[in-house]
Amino acid sequence: FFLLIENIFCIFPLRKKCFAGEIVLITGSANGIGRQVALKLAPLGVTLVLWDIDDEGNKETSRLAQENGASRVFVYHCDCSSREDVYEQADKVRKEVGDVTILINNAGILIGKKFCELTDEDFEKTFRTNFFSQVWTCKAFLPAMVACNRGHLVSTASGAGLLGLYRFSDYCASKSAIIGMMEAINSELYHGGKHGIKTTIICPYFISTKLSKGFKSEKPCLFPVYDPEYAASRIVDAIKKEKFYLIMPPAVYLFGLKIFVPRKAVLFLESYVKFPESMEKAFGQK
Repeated sequence: FFLLIENIFCIFPLRKKCFAGEIVLITGSANGIGRQVALKLAPLGVTLVLWDIDDEGNKETSRLAQENGASRVFVYHCDCSSREDVYEQADKVRKEVGDVTILINNAGILIGKKFCELTDEDFEKTFRTNFFSQVWTCKAFLPAMVACNRGHLVSTASGAGLLGLYRFSDYCASKSAIIGMMEAINSELYHGGKHGIKTTIICPYFISTKLSKGFKSEKPCLFPVYDPEYAASRIVDAIKKEKFYLIMPPAVYLFGLKIFVPRKAVLFLESYVKFPESMEKAFGQK
């Protein structure tokens, strides 16, 4: 109900964020959504800080961003699944660029194995990359935002964080943890009087990136697989409007109704859209 009210008000927002002068750090910027978000922000007068382990892809994102109008782009090699690397690169950014004012946590992995097929190492890797990386980046950059009561935390979670899905046990758990953490941070900021710091949680269905491994929706009218450029435009618009949640497509809102409907109804929905079959095709190959 809250999300519906928020979206109604966001049709006619009171104001939109001005990006000029912002220092924007994007994790997982070498390709997919991260690259497209960087390209959408490039002509808006921001300083871009790009983090990824794919150095060549990151350099290409930097080149394309500069072609799109970005005047200041800084590229860093950062393994976001490593706490030491995150804090080390964060120190470099503060010294070489300045305090980050918009943090876009986008780095993530998707293994796509069934629960009993996942090793302990798989679970740990998923949580380090998807969840703990966001813990560490927020700890690294949030204090400076709190000090000046200005900033924006943007976290890419997933529709899978709202509902447990087939072959997604580790992924769903990591994304659900992100949602819980960001809602708690938002509460602490609000009750601490830090109203100048905004939070946005992104909950998409599948996006056609390397992460999805060619996943195809059997019911594209209900659950379309968006291309990264369109998803990025929606994300930048949500940041501009300072939305708390961005859930896309609208049918993903159904995932949030799990506490009001029987579990069998949710499983029926999965069967209707043939989600298990789609997952087997995309991730079930040996």
